[in-house]
Amino acid sequence: MSQPDPVLGFSAQADVQDALAHWHRWLVSEKNVSPHTLSAYVGDVAEFLKFLTGYHGRPPSMNDLGGLKATDFRAWLAARAGDGLTAASRARALAAVRNLFRWLDRSGRLHNAAIGTLSTPKAKRPVPRPLTERDAAALLGTAGDEPDAPWIGRRDRALFTLLYGCGLRISEALDLPRKEAPLGDTLRVLGKGRKERMVPVLPAVNEAVRAYLDACPFDPGPEGPLFLGARGKRLQSAIAQRQMQHLRRLMGLPETATPHALRHSFATHLLAGGGDLRAIQDLLGHASLSTTQRYTDVEAEQLLAVYNGAHPRARKRD
Repeated sequence: MSQPDPVLGFSAQADVQDALAHWHRWLVSEKNVSPHTLSAYVGDVAEFLKFLTGYHGRPPSMNDLGGLKATDFRAWLAARAGDGLTAASRARALAAVRNLFRWLDRSGRLHNAAIGTLSTPKAKRPVPRPLTERDAAALLGTAGDEPDAPWIGRRDRALFTLLYGCGLRISEALDLPRKEAPLGDTLRVLGKGRKERMVPVLPAVNEAVRAYLDACPFDPGPEGPLFLGARGKRLQSAIAQRQMQHLRRLMGLPETATPHALRHSFATHLLAGGGDLRAIQDLLGHASLSTTQRYTDVEAEQLLAVYNGAHPRARKRD
């Protein structure tokens, strides 16, 4: 009779228990995965083995795992979909099981080629939710209103104006050193994968950043961070998120009004104004044009809303 597995928390065959214990130690000691990732991987593998136990009527052995067919893996994914798991969650679960089977293969415990034939469930990426041009302008104006510490208000206005005016990710803005403050016509941005790009800088961005620097009581030097927190250290993303949360509550904006939504707004408003999609791709630093093409979905959605509200044939008859 099999005993409860110390990794999974339920009964498993002894050879599977031994392999899982070694895989678990490998994830922790060699891959150095985060506790969150470790918990997710173990949970997904546990659900996979629970499914196999019910599917075959017994806890699987290593021989059973090695003999699984593509149809068995697909049956598991179909069952997870039936349980209500989204495509993104099923993709994560498949990644966890693939990780286990790759490790089993590399460690010489078993080889199963079937899992390599599976397609990852495709999660439909949500349509970006930008602010309207009016809301974006109002938010940037309101961001400067900080009665207790005016320089912090100017900092927030400078940061959010930079995100909207140049399409930066919040991490890209907060990583800028003071020596590369956007005070000229262009800004060098170091994006994902250490990929560098140049973006034009609007006069409104220049003015907002200059006003912040003039008011900032701290000078970290040219190599120090451009955006500082209340104590003169590098501004943390969580603080910027909290400032935006305060603003959207003050202005009655939706929960989708985040710092990243200003980047979405930059792209969407450029596209609506006739901007070239490939040029916008370069400005955003997207590796793939398909990522940038999501903004055409935003424009189409907005046009459809206008059509449904205005076109005589779209309005419901009384």
